[in-house]
Amino acid sequence: MSTIIQEIEKEQVKADLPEFGPGDNVRVHVRVIESGKERIQVFEGLVIAKRHDSARETFIVRKISHAGVGVERTFFLNSPRIAKIDVVRRGKVRRAKLFYLRDKIGKATRIKEKK
Repeated sequence: MSTIIQEIEKEQVKADLPEFGPGDNVRVHVRVIESGKERIQVFEGLVIAKRHDSARETFIVRKISHAGVGVERTFFLNSPRIAKIDVVRRGKVRRAKLFYLRDKIGKATRIKEKK
């Protein structure tokens, strides 16, 4: 990759983000613009995947909505739309990608907490 692109990406990387990984419950505070007004919307769920690539790093958060439907959302880690990320709970997992949780229902989706 070009060194110019790498230098530009280094400027875009945020430094104040917490350490988290797959299996962790996180609360992502997202800036949403509706009808010209900006507000913060919170999306809380389980991190099921994380993809590393310097400034283009992404992570997928899955939550169960009120109707019992699974909702997944992909976030760019260094996006200016992300105001804050809070780690609610750390999970003990043995996989990097937790896509198998999509097929599980109810108590089968529980993950043990790290000590």
